[in-house]
Amino acid sequence: MSPGAKDALAERYRALVQRLRTAEDNFGKAPGSVQLVAVSKTYPAEDVRAVAELGQQHFGENQLQDAMQKIPHLEDLGLTWHFIGPVQSNKCRDVALYFDWVHSVDRLKIANRLSQLRPADAPPINLLIQVNLQNESTKAGVAPEAVSELAKTISALPNTKLRGLMAIPSPETDLDRQRQVFRMLRELLDETNRALDLEMDCLSMGMTDDMEAAVAEGATHVRIGTAIFGARQKPLVA
Repeated sequence: MSPGAKDALAERYRALVQRLRTAEDNFGKAPGSVQLVAVSKTYPAEDVRAVAELGQQHFGENQLQDAMQKIPHLEDLGLTWHFIGPVQSNKCRDVALYFDWVHSVDRLKIANRLSQLRPADAPPINLLIQVNLQNESTKAGVAPEAVSELAKTISALPNTKLRGLMAIPSPETDLDRQRQVFRMLRELLDETNRALDLEMDCLSMGMTDDMEAAVAEGATHVRIGTAIFGARQKPLVA
């Protein structure tokens, strides 16, 4: 990476962090209470290292083969890795080995395999249930009315820890309408916790264009890529 490119990356990252901290302040959230997950999919390991050197510890990937090439080269940094894309059954072994969090569990079969394949010497893998809030046929995720039953079963699995819910709403530019959708996810989390006596504590919601609305409605994790790393690159691995 050239010095100019590295400086531009640092400038984008610092601007995004400031934007996140401003949102926390504007909506009465504690400073630093919302975890930034820097979505590094398709970007090379040197870009991830450059951002990590600025203090970023949590990174998100959704292309497994690409991630498996990068993660070993960055092992010395002690980063926390989040898998944020659809999980296929035949990929569960590698996801369970390489990642600390999975934001996109939408069926029991996947949760079971992650539980079975998590290395015995590793801490429990943190799981979030992906919810298809708006019944979009092009998106993964469980229907809101099915969350309770799935959460009940996943919460009993060994080698995993059910942490909360994740959603990817349809694009919307109006802040109030953005907030309405995120509010649905927050209320669903609260209802599920009460009904099942669970202690799920995470809401993974909000990306570059709707981060403020997500923070306002209680996001604990926001997933940001382009605003940090710049224009999306072609995958390193097909």
